[in-house]
Amino acid sequence: MAGLSISDLPSSGRIKTLLRTELIVPLLLLTLLAMMILPIPPFLLDVFFTFNISLALIVLLASVYVERPLDFSVFPTMLLMATLLRLALNIASTRVVLLEGHQGTDAAGQVIEAFGDFVVGGNYAVGFVVFAILVIINFVVVTKGAGRISEVSARFTLDAMPGKQMAIDADLNAGVITQDDAQKRRAEVVQEADFYGSMDGASKFVRGDAVAGILILFINIIGGLAVGMLQHDMLFNDAIQNYTLLTIGDGLVAQIPSLLLSTAAAIIVTRESKADNMGGKVYDQLFDNPRTLYVTASVIGVMGMIPGMPNFAFLLISASAAAAAYLIALKKKQAEIAPAAAEAEAQQAEAAAAEAPKELSWDDVVPVDLVGLEVGYRLIPLVDRSQGGQLMTRIKGVRKKLTHELGFLVPAVHIRDNLELNPNSYRITLHGVPIGESDIFPDRDLAINPGQVFGTLQGVVAKDPAFGLDAVWIDPMQRDHAQTLGYTVVDASTVVATHLSQILQSNSQELLGREEVQQLLDNLAKTSPKLVEDLVPNALPLGVVQKVLQALLEEEVSIRDIRSIAENLAENAATTQDPVLLASAVRMALSRSIIQNIVGMEEEIPVITLDISLEHILQQSVQVSTDGGAGLEPGLAEKLLTSLQDASQRQEMAGQVAVLLVSPAIRPMLSQFTKRTIPNLHVLSFSEIPDNKQIKVISTVGQ
Repeated sequence: MAGLSISDLPSSGRIKTLLRTELIVPLLLLTLLAMMILPIPPFLLDVFFTFNISLALIVLLASVYVERPLDFSVFPTMLLMATLLRLALNIASTRVVLLEGHQGTDAAGQVIEAFGDFVVGGNYAVGFVVFAILVIINFVVVTKGAGRISEVSARFTLDAMPGKQMAIDADLNAGVITQDDAQKRRAEVVQEADFYGSMDGASKFVRGDAVAGILILFINIIGGLAVGMLQHDMLFNDAIQNYTLLTIGDGLVAQIPSLLLSTAAAIIVTRESKADNMGGKVYDQLFDNPRTLYVTASVIGVMGMIPGMPNFAFLLISASAAAAAYLIALKKKQAEIAPAAAEAEAQQAEAAAAEAPKELSWDDVVPVDLVGLEVGYRLIPLVDRSQGGQLMTRIKGVRKKLTHELGFLVPAVHIRDNLELNPNSYRITLHGVPIGESDIFPDRDLAINPGQVFGTLQGVVAKDPAFGLDAVWIDPMQRDHAQTLGYTVVDASTVVATHLSQILQSNSQELLGREEVQQLLDNLAKTSPKLVEDLVPNALPLGVVQKVLQALLEEEVSIRDIRSIAENLAENAATTQDPVLLASAVRMALSRSIIQNIVGMEEEIPVITLDISLEHILQQSVQVSTDGGAGLEPGLAEKLLTSLQDASQRQEMAGQVAVLLVSPAIRPMLSQFTKRTIPNLHVLSFSEIPDNKQIKVISTVGQ
């Protein structure tokens, strides 16, 4: 005890709790095995039958109150354990009924006697009918329907997995979710598929249990008659009275929990996968519109006035429905009046403030927004959080993702409505100049064709505004069906956020101003003050550093490693102050990062090269002009561009990245020359290949 500290007690307590929970299932299995083999006294049978009914009720209520099916993922296992428990009880009770049934209807315990005597009034004919009805309800109605739904749900869930995975990737690329959120959602997709697959198999347990109940009933009656008449010399009437009531009581006490579990299985598989309270959803969808209750009250009231009908019952229900409809309508009216009154007060306050004229000042000169988003009036709910709009959250996620990837703080996006736009249109501006726009449908989802789908969809044919892929605007109810066909389905807010992300990323160099560069250097000075002091303004002016960083961003090179960039600039500033040459030197310092973003961890890089004579011609043209290929003869430029496009497409068809490897002198010119026409072609120089990478020449482009 001297070596035991108080900090050890919680962990030991957790270990004991863990051991206790881990022993539950093995102990239950051992108990089931003992019930099948060892004789059980009537008292224990009463306890086990009561426990069986209680367990079924617990499972049923858990399936009702759980917010979504995946939160009750252990349900298939519980269904199997409950079925085994019920079958073990049938075996144990059958043994007692056949051995002790000649002594009377209380031989197998009070629970079986109560169900055989009190529930069916001691009449075995009535017992047969009640048992048959329970079996029909369980076997034909509930179990068959739940089994069919489980089968269809399992198939649709598996078919929709690729589409859901692509939708998660789309949200991740748009900055809507983080990497942790994406992993969590992918795990939920896999868990959902496993759950519905398990439910498809578990429904067979319930169906088989219903069949076993019918067979056990007839086996017990025939076996009881044989034992009672042949071994105990009972009269036929006494034997059939005792054994039939005992058998029917046994069957009823087993079929009622079976029906409860079948109902629980049906509730689970018919629930939506969204997190929601079942009771609240039923209330909202049934009684949200008071007209349904008014019409119901009218019909029931008319029926209650017909002579010969139970007038009191019908008129009571009619009056109750009408009263409920009135209360619901009154509540909805009050909910609509409150926002309108608040809006009217706000308008009056604005009008009072506008009455007092204000002298013009420099504050009235509105500066141009660096990044702007203008929306038509029908898209205002997308950016209004009070109306459930998610676009502001999406844009915040885009800025966070791009800030992490690019290496500087992406400026805020100023959103405003524009009545000059079409109601469903939006426009993205950069420095006040429109740079992208499109039309969307806020009440629909966009199903994007990623390249291979297995069917067509009904909806408005469109193009994905971010990447120009074929797409269809569909009703949200078609979302699962579209994902099953292989489409990537996103909502309207994600469409706008993805388009904005693509535009900001492709124009990131225009977002980096002198203030942003100075902020980067100030942050670097906190850890490396001498480096920043030697760089700006001693070695290079701030404007040159800005141009170098903009050149890197223009070629999709992240500036997150600002320390390495600053060290390289300080080292090469004595040689040249040309931003193009400095950017090339920085690229060599960042070569590992550049290659990592292109080919990942692959040791071999497949490349396209230029013919020696063609490269010599390009080097001569660079000496004449360095403005992105202006010194090239037009015919040669067109032929070179066509050859590079063909080689790049062949690389894509082979599932490899397209990399053009050239000499350092002509790399900047070729990068500018191919950027707009072949955006997927990466232009590298020989000096940018790290020592741990090998190159493999795939093709050579000549004159």
